[in-house]
Amino acid sequence: MHPSGADTVLVRHGDVGVKSGKVQTEMERRLRDNIAGILADRGIDAEVERQWSRLFVHASEDDVEAATDAAADTFGVQSASPAVVVSPEREVIEETLAEAAREHYREGTFAVRARRSSKDHPFTSAELEREGGTAIWEAVENPEVDLDDPDVTFWVEVRETDAFVFLEKRPGPGGLPLGTQTKLVSLVSGGIDSPVATWEVMKRGSPVVPVYLDLGDFGGPDHEARAVETVRKLSKYAPDQDMRVRRVPAGDVMRLLDEEVGPARMLVFRRFMYRVAEHLARDERAHGIVTGEAIGQKSSQTARNLGVTSAATTMPVHRPLLTMDKSDIVARARKIDTFTDSTIPAGCNRIAPDFPETNATLEIVENAEPDDLFELAEEVAGDVELVEL
Repeated sequence: MHPSGADTVLVRHGDVGVKSGKVQTEMERRLRDNIAGILADRGIDAEVERQWSRLFVHASEDDVEAATDAAADTFGVQSASPAVVVSPEREVIEETLAEAAREHYREGTFAVRARRSSKDHPFTSAELEREGGTAIWEAVENPEVDLDDPDVTFWVEVRETDAFVFLEKRPGPGGLPLGTQTKLVSLVSGGIDSPVATWEVMKRGSPVVPVYLDLGDFGGPDHEARAVETVRKLSKYAPDQDMRVRRVPAGDVMRLLDEEVGPARMLVFRRFMYRVAEHLARDERAHGIVTGEAIGQKSSQTARNLGVTSAATTMPVHRPLLTMDKSDIVARARKIDTFTDSTIPAGCNRIAPDFPETNATLEIVENAEPDDLFELAEEVAGDVELVEL
């Protein structure tokens, strides 16, 4: 929802603003470029302007809603607002507020929220809120004010040479601009958890290298398809990044583990996965491994077992979902549009033993795994194939 004539999107960031001046400048430039990349990927004709602490997307009124959506999908953006730009004079702002109210205010309560970027204007924020509220009151029928919890909020932001009037703050993902942190390898199965974990580290600024282990006969016919589809959904948040899936053949190793390893099978397989990911991370110049694990969610993810599996690699293992409840993970998957693809039936649950080890020690697992497990990991990592999205 936007006022008539809106042709600019105000873009706000969060964590970027707490950085030092130099780092903030670098991150704002990256954020500008990332927003421009998403706009271009969606075919939206718009220009991104950077000013200190704010970015502005200039588009036509026909494109301003789509441009706002694009900005709100960009990592590092706290919120975005489609706004009409007017001169920073109180009378002009008040008339713009009145016109916006005539267009969009029908019932319920309202309030005006105003802020200024400097104190050089001949009015205070409080005065602008009071007088702007009066202008709205006189412009509509049956107005009702609620300054604490209004149904409709009219926003004003006054900067040095322009004032912006808008009706909403569309939430963005927050976090940091993608590309401001180092690259990470993400182990994606296509289940609900791993795409969400991947999205979470992207939100914190890290580009990802998606790695999928092809389980062969143990994966089911749709196992790879759902992994690729979830990564395809994630790639829309990062059109400038190479997010082709790195497919690693693991079916023969899975068959070996199924035949030779008992209760510790899943732990041994996860250690194999980590070692594969470590080799690929070094090839890709990445600096860590991402998984969708959460404490206690599965037998292989008890607090003790996580320590045993992590010991297979010298790379840090990042677990963004570590303390999240499943319901919260599902809600996030729905929000980022990976849930439907993640719930395509697949047969990978056939690799779990009937009575899995839940309280393993490193000694137990090392004694259970094949002596050449890590050599096999290095071998299959050398057979990686790229899956185009």
